[in-house]
Amino acid sequence: MVHSRTVAELAELLGGWSVGTGPLYRKLADALARLINDGALRAGDRLPAERSLAGALATSRATVVGAYEELRGRKLIERRQGSGTTVAERVATPVGDGRVAGGRATAMFQRLIDGQGPLISLAWAAQGGSAEVAGALDEVLRYDMTQLLADPGYHPRGLPELREAIARYYTELGLPTSADQILVTTGAHQALVVVAEVYLRERARVVVEAPSWPACMDVFRAVKAELVSIGLDDEGIRIPELAATLAEQVPALLYVMPSHHNPTGILMSDARRRRIAELAAKYGVPILEDNAYAGIAHTESELPPPLAAYAPLGVETVTVESLGKAVWGGLRIGWLRGPVEIIERCARRKALADLGSPVIDQALAARLLPQLPDLAAKRAVEQRARLDQLEQLLTERLPAWSWRRPDGGASLWVALPEVHADVFAQLTLRHGVEVIPGSSMDPTGAHDNYVRIPFTHPPEVLTELVQRLGRAWDELCRHGPSESAPLRPII
Repeated sequence: MVHSRTVAELAELLGGWSVGTGPLYRKLADALARLINDGALRAGDRLPAERSLAGALATSRATVVGAYEELRGRKLIERRQGSGTTVAERVATPVGDGRVAGGRATAMFQRLIDGQGPLISLAWAAQGGSAEVAGALDEVLRYDMTQLLADPGYHPRGLPELREAIARYYTELGLPTSADQILVTTGAHQALVVVAEVYLRERARVVVEAPSWPACMDVFRAVKAELVSIGLDDEGIRIPELAATLAEQVPALLYVMPSHHNPTGILMSDARRRRIAELAAKYGVPILEDNAYAGIAHTESELPPPLAAYAPLGVETVTVESLGKAVWGGLRIGWLRGPVEIIERCARRKALADLGSPVIDQALAARLLPQLPDLAAKRAVEQRARLDQLEQLLTERLPAWSWRRPDGGASLWVALPEVHADVFAQLTLRHGVEVIPGSSMDPTGAHDNYVRIPFTHPPEVLTELVQRLGRAWDELCRHGPSESAPLRPII
């Protein structure tokens, strides 16, 4: 069976194909050959026409023609009258694709596996761990190990001490919580996966913000759910559209990031949280709130309680959070807070996946939880200084770009004037920067001219980053997306 790869799909699979030295046509040929050998492209798959692929990759048609000729010489693809260019039938299909499969987050996950190399990658808004992690680890080794080693070590719901600490954390935020409402997960990503498995079935509808983070949307797509996108204003998800959608479509889940939304950095207002909770109660829609960046604030605005605190009795609200942004992503500790019966269902799926997260990591997290507000505030001060630096650099080097200063979080959501960000992202690769374009975060097309620029890199890297972005922008403005035609290989 012949499968036609769309231009967008193939561009995503190719990822950073243009990085490195050598002619572009050969680098493109090598990247396509890797996809074929890994099984991401299979025997009989139809490849896009040369002109279409050239447009998506911001290169010349001659580059794609040269790459296809190279692959024909290697007997990896073939051209048939009426069938276009396809992967050769003689190519053996591997048992499984060794590369990351999935949706719009595929290239980002593959970058983690491959390593960043010479690129400055903007795929991840994360930085190194807080110094307090070392002190807490020393306390675990000194005072907790005897008790931990006396225990069998299997806690599918989470280490009791950590669950108690998380429950106290929410109670102090104005959301009374007991330990049996908490499930510890291996990072926030696993928490989202578990919730999707509990709530969603094939063709179930999930209301999401537009834009949103592609890895989160891919979690829902993985269970074959359908996404319904609703835009944002300066207070969060737009209420008129949300009300109409809930009334017409009866979604299985409403997914929002109320506290410093990723990628816009918007802090959802107190009034907006209350209105969302009222609508969820009226239409019987469960809420999944993701508070990954909750404590990373860049304004003096007081952080409202979690959205769950506004939910009327009977509204199912599940809160996802982690230590990843405020403390350290390497700790891989996240959690769910929700109704006891929902947490029980999630715990059963968590147990099937891994029987529980590592106990020593959880003991370390239990030591750190009481410090979480202070650690988040400290991280926010560091990132605010980098935000100021990035805004100044962009204003000086790229004055045509525009953005709204984020209320919190770790990135700028930047609009490029009259340019499709997918094309610009291909050019930035050749200048040593991996950019995630807006099309990855909003399937509606409303943010195709946007890019997300994290400011979690060290100051000297931010300076170099803006210089590279500036050179890529100069090339685009002066010469357009195409390169001069390379010499065609003689096979």
